[in-house]
Amino acid sequence: MTDTVHGAASVEAARVSDAYRWTQLAIGVLAMVMIANYQYGWTFFVPDIQQKFGWDRASIQWAFTLFVLFETWLVPVEGWFVDKYGPRLVVLIGGILCAIGWAINAHATTLNGYYLGMIIAGIGAGGVYGTCVGNALKWFPDKRGLAAGITAAGFGAGSALTVAPIQAMIKDSGFQTTFLYFGLGQGLIIVILAFLMFSPKAGQVPTVQNTNVIQTRRNYQPTEVIRQPIFWLMYFMFVIVGAGGLMVTANLKPIAVDWKVDSVPVTLMAVTMTAVTFAATIDRVLNGLTRPFFGWISDMIGRENTMFIAFGMEGIGIWGLYMLGHDPVWFVLLSGFVFFAWGEIYSLFPSTCTDTFGSKFAATNAGLLYTAKGTAALLVPVANYMQQSSGTWDTVFIVAAGANILASLLAIAVLKPWRKNVIAKSQASA
Repeated sequence: MTDTVHGAASVEAARVSDAYRWTQLAIGVLAMVMIANYQYGWTFFVPDIQQKFGWDRASIQWAFTLFVLFETWLVPVEGWFVDKYGPRLVVLIGGILCAIGWAINAHATTLNGYYLGMIIAGIGAGGVYGTCVGNALKWFPDKRGLAAGITAAGFGAGSALTVAPIQAMIKDSGFQTTFLYFGLGQGLIIVILAFLMFSPKAGQVPTVQNTNVIQTRRNYQPTEVIRQPIFWLMYFMFVIVGAGGLMVTANLKPIAVDWKVDSVPVTLMAVTMTAVTFAATIDRVLNGLTRPFFGWISDMIGRENTMFIAFGMEGIGIWGLYMLGHDPVWFVLLSGFVFFAWGEIYSLFPSTCTDTFGSKFAATNAGLLYTAKGTAALLVPVANYMQQSSGTWDTVFIVAAGANILASLLAIAVLKPWRKNVIAKSQASA
């Protein structure tokens, strides 16, 4: 009896303050802000690369696809290192690789050069991303959706403040100088942040008392997770929702150019910018805000109910952008709506995965699911080829809207009852 009491006391004494947990979260968010431009800033470089070298757009966009593939598909490996050795080493190496990647872009004169630069930057960004999300899931079992959402918001909104500076530097100093300065600067800050990051030890975080979100008490090994059919349902849903948002992310400026709204001034709330700059700025802010917002909502009403609402909104938003986006004001407003309804996948899926499979291997298991973003990225060049063959974006938008509606129905009709059953069985056998 004495041993039990002392054991409980020692665990209780090991609890860290909420201020410490939030500090760790803030460090992760700042690191996410620093990797955001490696993905979201790419669209501003594409027209200048195309103009300088004369390559077709689809070939250039393979660099973006390779970035996303290497950013996502190696996250389970990086997550394994984090789960085993802690976050510091992975984030340190990640920051160095991010800087090297864009430095290569600054000097590239061939498509293969850009492909190499974006692959290296992708490996680095993926290491940082997977580490920060995994760390948030571990530090906040009591607010998992919100914590994952705030962390992912750093990535989604992190480039909002630099939309105008990047475009201004490209215009004044050239896209190659912009690649170099932004790449090196952001990479250096990531390296510094790496030394401040820690993973929680046993007993340092609170136990969960949330009846609205069902969570397993079992910790699944990654090798077990990939044998669970419900994991592959989540994976499929992640792919079909992710593809639509990535297509818009990579092609926002080309779509605006094709629809002849890119340089049209738009005034909203007493602010005037060109449509594409306004859209890109609003998109990044809303793409960031949606992650903690819907993460917080999911902590209250459940993951699948939130997916049903958000994915349905995304389908409607993409359809609306297709129908009304040729008007510059509607282009700005509806692209923002699309990003608001899309970005939450980066808080809902990691938290749902950890709720289902446990927190011990959260970085690896959430990383396995995150590879769905890479799979979705393979559809971005397909969208470009579809547009080139038909001369319009019509089919791309219709397919993307339909995919999101399908995902919203799968969340409520299939994933919700299935996940409840899986967790009940795992608790019974534990």
